[in-house]
Amino acid sequence: MTQVLVTAGPTREYIDDVRFISNASSGRMGYAVAAAAAEAGHEVVLVSGPVDRSAPAGAQLIRVSTAAEMRDAALGAFPHSGCVVMTAAVADYQPAKRARGKIKKTQREMSLDLVRTPDILAELGRRKTHQLLIGFALEAIDGEENARRKLDEKNLDYIVLNSPAAIGAERVDATILGRDGSRIEMNDASKMDVAQRIVALIKPG
Repeated sequence: MTQVLVTAGPTREYIDDVRFISNASSGRMGYAVAAAAAEAGHEVVLVSGPVDRSAPAGAQLIRVSTAAEMRDAALGAFPHSGCVVMTAAVADYQPAKRARGKIKKTQREMSLDLVRTPDILAELGRRKTHQLLIGFALEAIDGEENARRKLDEKNLDYIVLNSPAAIGAERVDATILGRDGSRIEMNDASKMDVAQRIVALIKPG
């Protein structure tokens, strides 16, 4: 049995106490991976951003909101994990300052200074020792070229390439690219089908 760490869903990067930057990730893919891994007999730690989903049976669910919280939870579970599947759609930017309370509306325009959030996947790639590290790449153009660059730059073992059409969808076109040059194409597949193919990459340990 292997401990499998899965991240899922979006993050929220707060402008003030009620407004935030986020994205449309449903968390469906990550929860499918967690369910498939648990069904395969693995110990599962699921770190999830804010989505309206229940934890799959057999998975330990850690709920987080921001990228910083997701980073802390992932780093905590990482040393004990044999496989890490990073499906989360972490916001790339956060407001430079979070205002207290609620910013009042005025007649003036407002600009927002943004700074980068932690690159959790890259950090795990740098820290990787024995872990099988699997990332996701959602690309609109030059998909495979960009995905392979991400595979190399972030020290991944596999990367799952899909398109913006996958957001919230039940079925997807996905390509699993391996550092070893392997390629698995899945067309019009359910997210559970993709999840099971990902889990099949985990070697017993």
